[in-house]
Amino acid sequence: MLKEIAKEKIGEVVKAIVPIVAIVLILSVTIVPMPTHVVMVFFYGCILLMIGMVFFTIGSEQAMEPMGKQVGARITKTRKLSLILPLGLLLGFMITISEPDLQVLANQVQSIPNSVLIMSVSGGVAFFLVMALVRMVLGIPLQRMLLVFYVIAFVLAYYTPRDFLAVAFDSGGVTTGPMTVPFIMAFGVGVSALRGTKHSAQDSFGLIALCSIGPIIAVLLLGLIFRPENATYEAITVPRVLHSMQLGGMFMDEIPDQMREIAQAVVPIAIFFGIFQCILLHLEKKALLRITNGIFFTFIGLVLFLTGANVGFIPAGFDLGGILAAMSYNWIIVPIGMLIGYFIIKAEPAVYVLMKQVEDITDGAISGQALQRSLSIGVAISVGLAMVRVLTGIHLFYMLIPGYAIALLLTFVVPPIFTAIAFDSGGVASGPMTATFLLPFAMGACMTVGGNVVTDAFGVVTMVAMTPLVAIQCLGLAYKLKSRKVQKPQVQEDTLEGFGDYDIIDL
Repeated sequence: MLKEIAKEKIGEVVKAIVPIVAIVLILSVTIVPMPTHVVMVFFYGCILLMIGMVFFTIGSEQAMEPMGKQVGARITKTRKLSLILPLGLLLGFMITISEPDLQVLANQVQSIPNSVLIMSVSGGVAFFLVMALVRMVLGIPLQRMLLVFYVIAFVLAYYTPRDFLAVAFDSGGVTTGPMTVPFIMAFGVGVSALRGTKHSAQDSFGLIALCSIGPIIAVLLLGLIFRPENATYEAITVPRVLHSMQLGGMFMDEIPDQMREIAQAVVPIAIFFGIFQCILLHLEKKALLRITNGIFFTFIGLVLFLTGANVGFIPAGFDLGGILAAMSYNWIIVPIGMLIGYFIIKAEPAVYVLMKQVEDITDGAISGQALQRSLSIGVAISVGLAMVRVLTGIHLFYMLIPGYAIALLLTFVVPPIFTAIAFDSGGVASGPMTATFLLPFAMGACMTVGGNVVTDAFGVVTMVAMTPLVAIQCLGLAYKLKSRKVQKPQVQEDTLEGFGDYDIIDL
């Protein structure tokens, strides 16, 4: 059984990663003369990344999703808000503070101390997870909450220093990464299933959407009271590799650091679940063994994935962006960025979790492949717009305000389940691949053209998180219009004018 699952996952991962590898390799031998040692490090990083994705996706299905569903269902079964809300607050804080994506972003934001940024973001996610649970328990429409909180976010953004603006919106994207998404989405499924209402399917989505707003508001508030340090951004370089032993040593040196970081992410969740198992769950030995194996696979997968991404992808992204921006026809970075954005979404681990969850909840009515295509188109557009910002220095507001205005207006005309899935997708799309490849890509280009890294390069993550909101809701609008066309002929056939006399007698 495990062998068949692994074979299936390997096929999915190869399809996801190979296009990115092909694009970078073709560019490196044509218009972008990247150093050979950078290309080699990138290539070996891709191999580790692929192996890591296979382990992670298997582990997520075996551990993170069942854990989230079991915990969500069990605490909801108590019907005690006094238990549900504090546990939601604790879970939100604990999972976010250990999210690998957040660690990657914090390391690249040199103007704010890591601990200050991480604690602020974690507090924001924890509070908004509680708000999401309150919404599910009380049956408050997601559309209403999104409208209110995004208005609050943009009002705060108007008064917050510009240095905090891009970082605040980027933090909303990276917090919903490979650790957070499987657990919180499954947690939502568990909570909504026990409510047993006709809206339980659409209620199971939306937790990621609200949890993505929390960090934005938290960091914007931080900007009102905290004065950032003056930071200078230096070029990201790769040591020249002379032989395969040296190349292997670069990755081996990174693995212990990643093991410590991922252990800090996985161990607290495992301990929490163990305590929950002893007190309330009491799962059978077979189910418990499956979850334990899944936690191990998740740990191995994330270590390999982030080692490959950090060592291989960050320098390659930085070099690629810098070389393209230095060309006399540097506008080419816009279509190339769009091409990379279209394919890079397929390499995000959490996207596969969302696709599976959508197909399961909607009984296949919403195809995972259609969802992925919509995400790819949305991310391609967002990366193209982000590259325009890098080249021109356009204020982030000029893109965020129209984008979110369109997304929020669409919530009034598309089916509610598409709204929930769309706003969840925004957080899912901006995962580790965005933080470790697209952000360095933008930073390299920005430094080359002499732009401000904090205001012009940062913001690419939030652009990636924004456009899926529109793309998925457009998919929902098309689905709604198609459903109406299918229903109209059926109404005509059911009238008596559509039958002959003998047909009526037979009836």
